[in-house]
Amino acid sequence: MEIVSKIKSNPKLKKLALYLLMPKNQARPRLWVKLLINPFKHHKGKGSLIRHSVRMDVMPFNYFSLGDNSTIEDFSTINNGVGAVLIGDRVRIGLGNTLIGPITIGNDIMFAQNIVLSGLNHGYEDISLPISDQAISTKPIVVEDEVWIGANAVITAGVTIGKHSIVAAGSVVVKSVPPYSIVGGNPAKLLKQYNQTTKLWERVRD
Repeated sequence: MEIVSKIKSNPKLKKLALYLLMPKNQARPRLWVKLLINPFKHHKGKGSLIRHSVRMDVMPFNYFSLGDNSTIEDFSTINNGVGAVLIGDRVRIGLGNTLIGPITIGNDIMFAQNIVLSGLNHGYEDISLPISDQAISTKPIVVEDEVWIGANAVITAGVTIGKHSIVAAGSVVVKSVPPYSIVGGNPAKLLKQYNQTTKLWERVRD
């Protein structure tokens, strides 16, 4: 849209727009945005549930969608400030999860507790500036269908978790995971893969 392009290209207009949408130094939207814009901008599927204690730092300038029969459990945080957060059907986002876009989550997925997915990174290269004042970068996270992620796992920017894979509890995933795999550790390493020929989950040799 032309007006959006004008706002983005004009630093003063952009600053004013952000002030109207969210309080200074906060990531959450103002009440009027939450009540009057977000319900018409974003999608919540049939039979889906967002618990009352979920912190929805959801802004109108990026998308948020929750598919059918999916649940976001208590004390989780959803933030689409720097990229869309798209969640598919029959997904369970467990207690205390943090999702910072850009993130795309498929269907039939289980997230345990206290998991962090962040498609955002802060710049740090310029030592004359605080890290908080440096430019951010984003790389999309993709979680394909039928994935199970264990408690306290961290998925970093740019990672894809392949279909029907498992991330062990406490893992820090910094590289993409192939489909039908089990990874674990910090940094996460490939532990097992499903062999389509033998029809068995086989341990991966170092």
